[in-house]
Amino acid sequence: MPHYHGFYVFFWAVFPALIFLLIFLAIESSIQNALITNYLPKSIILMGQDEIIYSIRALGNNLGNLESIISLEILTSNEAKSLYSDYLIFRYSCLAFICILSLGLAINFGNRLSLRFDARRSVEKILRFIFFSFSTVAVLTTFGIILSLIFETVRFFSHVSFFEFLFGTHWSPQTAIREDQIGSSGSFGAVPIFTGTLLITFIAMIIAAPLGLFSAIYLSQYAKPRVRNYFKPILEILAGIPTVVYGFFAALSVGPLIRSIGQSVGLTVSTESALAAGLIMGIMIIPYVSSLSDDVMSAVPENLRDGSLALGATQSETIRKVIFPAALPGIVGALLLAISRAIGETMIVVMAAGLAANLTVNPFSAVTTVTVQIVTLLVGDQEFDSPKTLAAFALGLVLFFITLILNIISMVTVRKYRERYE
Repeated sequence: MPHYHGFYVFFWAVFPALIFLLIFLAIESSIQNALITNYLPKSIILMGQDEIIYSIRALGNNLGNLESIISLEILTSNEAKSLYSDYLIFRYSCLAFICILSLGLAINFGNRLSLRFDARRSVEKILRFIFFSFSTVAVLTTFGIILSLIFETVRFFSHVSFFEFLFGTHWSPQTAIREDQIGSSGSFGAVPIFTGTLLITFIAMIIAAPLGLFSAIYLSQYAKPRVRNYFKPILEILAGIPTVVYGFFAALSVGPLIRSIGQSVGLTVSTESALAAGLIMGIMIIPYVSSLSDDVMSAVPENLRDGSLALGATQSETIRKVIFPAALPGIVGALLLAISRAIGETMIVVMAAGLAANLTVNPFSAVTTVTVQIVTLLVGDQEFDSPKTLAAFALGLVLFFITLILNIISMVTVRKYRERYE
């Protein structure tokens, strides 16, 4: 297998050089700042030094454009040329070092090759290490996100009571930024937000779960191949429509329609309502339930179907007692993915349900969700020391734990009801 010899030399020649290239890109900005600082005139006030460094780097395309550096008139022509020259020397020296390193490694490890050299085992070890590194990065990224949420949430709870946040029934995060400014002191009872999130998700799943599962059963068990080939791509188009389009449709068509129908029967219905957002969100996540459930039911071994039918079971009995239990883990995963998608949706809620944090289970009222409030709290110029901004991280952490609980429930459900076949 001579190609393994090539992969062996390639990996050892490229990856160490790539690591040094990443280090160079990481420190390049600091080196540029140090070079600029070295050439700044003594008359420049240190308070404005950061802005001047940023201007030189921005207009000079990271010191790669001499004319732009000179045009700023902060440095003299000779100083600008010296700065530009020093930067090019640093840059090309690093690139030359990387190229020489790569060439040297290629020659060194190329000389080790022979007919009896076990290159395949060495390449597999390198690939194992690469895959392990990628997995480690993914895990560390997850831990980093969780730790950042926890750190900011702890800062939030130093300003706001934990019990007020979890059990309070009034949400009004507006606070006065300065002591002499007139403004609200802020109310951070998050129960209305969680209630609105669960209400819209519940309505969406009432629509998506039965329609998605029934369409998956039809496409995988009853539909002819020609019908399946046409209908499944059409159904999956729903997943590719931008959420803002769903939001426009809900705000301009579904919301007013629900309001007019409600008024015709004597009900008080808001134009922006949880029902409108939930209906459109349910339609949007149907492909998540349908496509994944279809795939897992189609993956059930054919001999299980044939055995059930041979024993005299009808097709519906086979689906209920054989195929559905065998495909249960995938179906639960599809439903969980749909629930997570519904909980994390923002645009449809903003346009169809509004921003009002109302504590209600009335689907005809305007409500808001956790994700909408996170976006609202972090939009614009915000002080990250204020409880208003830090509340977004507390909401994110609670949302994370809700998702974790859903995953645990799904694992318990799957272990209890799953049918295993050898």
